[in-house]
Amino acid sequence: MKNLKKKLSLLGITGAGLLLLSGCVQTHIVDGVRVPTEAATQGLTYQILVKPMSSFVDLFANNMNLGYGWGIVLVTLIIRFLILPLGLNQAYKSTYMQEKTAYLAPVFEPLNARLKAATTPEERMAAQQALMKAQKDNGINMLASMGCLPLLIQWPFFIALYNAAAYTPGISTATFFGINLGSPSIVITLIAGIFYFLQTWISTKSMTPEQKKTGLTMLIMSPVMIIIFSFMSPAGVALYWAVGGIVMVIQQIIITYIMKPRMRQKIEEEFKHNPPKMADLPKDVTPKSATQQGLKNLDAPHKKNNKGRNSGKQKRK
Repeated sequence: MKNLKKKLSLLGITGAGLLLLSGCVQTHIVDGVRVPTEAATQGLTYQILVKPMSSFVDLFANNMNLGYGWGIVLVTLIIRFLILPLGLNQAYKSTYMQEKTAYLAPVFEPLNARLKAATTPEERMAAQQALMKAQKDNGINMLASMGCLPLLIQWPFFIALYNAAAYTPGISTATFFGINLGSPSIVITLIAGIFYFLQTWISTKSMTPEQKKTGLTMLIMSPVMIIIFSFMSPAGVALYWAVGGIVMVIQQIIITYIMKPRMRQKIEEEFKHNPPKMADLPKDVTPKSATQQGLKNLDAPHKKNNKGRNSGKQKRK
């Protein structure tokens, strides 16, 4: 069963990587505009993902006469809200394990301290095994919260939206509130950055000091990367990320102010009826060093001499 889970996890990670790579549509410059190559437009990714999404954008932009800017906004909102339950489900699993681990910090603290203080491979191995056993005994399994299925389902939509915003014919020459969607825009880049920083800030509101210390750097990296990519991309793509940032903020509000309080109450009730299992500290398994053995050997002659002197005294008596 364990081997099957490992194989499925590996398959999921590999599949996610392939989907990520498949989103790279080959492009070239034509009349100063970056467009997909002829070969790329005939490719599987473009035909199955990008082309239908481009038609969806065209539906709002041309058929409803809303323009390409609003077309990108509406399509992004529709797709993001459709897959929001998947994102919330994945976030719930990972956040629940994080909250449970934080609640059990007093149980794991001595084991973590022993692991940090380990000076030999044997001590480190014993401490790691003890920590893993304590986590298992108390129902902690971070790998269980890292399921690949929700990510695999979301990736095609993200790939299609990104490429549709970048390469739908007509977007490169369209404007949105006076902003040229075919060129980088500082305004839309700042809007995208603000929403992703806001999402990060909200996520830290319910974190413990330890969680902030360990996770803040990773959390900040997301908005920074969005700003860099938005500034390097056409405004149509940055607009897609900005609208996606709005949905991310909504998702984070649900997680922080609705899910987390309920999680903590559930965890308290769980351990109220089933108290945490305290772990035993690992035994000192460090092998005796040659120096210690040498000291014992040095002590041996003295013991013999002491015994000889005592026996001589006993004879004289």
